[in-house]
Amino acid sequence: MQFEILTIFPGYFSSPLAESLLGKAIAAGLIDVKVTDLRDFAPDKHHKTDDEAYGGGPGMVMLAPVVAAAVEARRGEPPAWSVLLTPDGRRLDHEKVRELADRRRLLLCCGRYEGVDERVRELGLFDEEISLGDFVLPGGELAALAVVEAVSRLVPGVVGKAESVEAESFARDRLDYPHYTRPREFRGLAVPDVLISGDHAKIARWRRARALERTRERRPDLLRKRPPEPGEEKE
Repeated sequence: MQFEILTIFPGYFSSPLAESLLGKAIAAGLIDVKVTDLRDFAPDKHHKTDDEAYGGGPGMVMLAPVVAAAVEARRGEPPAWSVLLTPDGRRLDHEKVRELADRRRLLLCCGRYEGVDERVRELGLFDEEISLGDFVLPGGELAALAVVEAVSRLVPGVVGKAESVEAESFARDRLDYPHYTRPREFRGLAVPDVLISGDHAKIARWRRARALERTRERRPDLLRKRPPEPGEEKE
């Protein structure tokens, strides 16, 4: 899986890409992440990437010639699936992550300031736009990193145990079940007896029931997205 990130702050990614699962996956050659400075495509000596908005108003707008040159230079052949990270985009969820994971190459462009010149959109330089949620960040760098982390987890070999990915929150349109580890008692709270019973069938039923209970309480919208599994209503 290949990722190409376009940003005016390439240093933002140095530490995250060297740590934990991402660092190991890159070292093992399971994923490849290249970070390109958008300033490299600015034609002037000051490497300017933004300017004041026509019509006035606060904030700066990213220059269309710079963004277009960077996307066209780094898209490659066959073209990578190009994504603009922006609050205007489709909200990132597990379904979208799975779709992105089916792509061999992703180009992620990090918006900044008031956004990009609208003509970048009008020219069709991006295949889609993605947002982390209904809030505004200073730029798209955090969103790009979230996409890389989420998509990488679905690349075979990145996560040690494949079942960890299959069973986690949102993978089956429901939240995850509660997890416990040692010690068996902490500040008067004990691990549920069923989890130390050794009865794997009971444990599986308990986990499924707790996952559904948590989903009903916190994200009932997820359950409306799919028909109930056999036995769910009884639990």
